[in-house]
Amino acid sequence: MEERGVSVDHSSINQWAIRFLPLVEKMARKHKRPVGGSWRMDETYIKVKGVWKCIYRAVDKEGKTVDFLLTAKRDMAAAKRFFDKAMGANGDPDKVAMDKSGANKATIDAIDAGRDVQIMVRQVKYLNNIVEQDHRAIKRITRPMLNFKSFRAAGSVLAGIELMHMIHKNQCAIDGVDTRSFADQFYALAGMVRPV
Repeated sequence: MEERGVSVDHSSINQWAIRFLPLVEKMARKHKRPVGGSWRMDETYIKVKGVWKCIYRAVDKEGKTVDFLLTAKRDMAAAKRFFDKAMGANGDPDKVAMDKSGANKATIDAIDAGRDVQIMVRQVKYLNNIVEQDHRAIKRITRPMLNFKSFRAAGSVLAGIELMHMIHKNQCAIDGVDTRSFADQFYALAGMVRPV
C-alpha cells in the first residue's frame, strides 16, 4: 500500500482480513479442483487468547488440501463437524489414514454405521507424514503472529492462509474464470457496490 502512496494502519488491514478473507475463501471453493479418495487426516494446535485450539486438517495422498476446521475442543463432536464439512464439499473418501485418536475413529465408525460401502480406516503412523509436513506451511505463517485475539479472527485468517496454500499447490482452477466476474462475485458477497 505504501508503494502506491496510501498510508494504512496495520489494524485496518487486520479488520479487512477478518471481514473479507472468509468471503474470498468461500468464492475460491467453487473453483477448487477435486481431490483424491485417499485422505490423510490430523490435528494441530494454535493459540487463541493464550489457549490452545485445535485445527482439523486433511490432505489427499498427493498432498492436496481436502479441508480444515478450527474448533475449540478435540472431541468426537468436533471430528464429526470436520468430516461433515469435508465430505460435503469433496465427496466421500475411500480410505482415511489417521493417528490413534479414539474420537476420530469413533466418528468414522458412526458415519459408517448407516452406509453400505464402509470407509477404510488406516491408523498407521507413517501414512500421516504428508499431512504432518503440510502443517508446517500453516505454522510458519501463524507462529510470528503472536497469538490470535479472538476465535473469529483466527478462523478468518486461517481461511485466508489455507486458501493461499491451496493456490500455491495449484488447487484452484481460476485461470479460465473472467476476473471481472470474480470481482463482481466478491463485491456481491461483501455487500458492497463495486467502484466503476
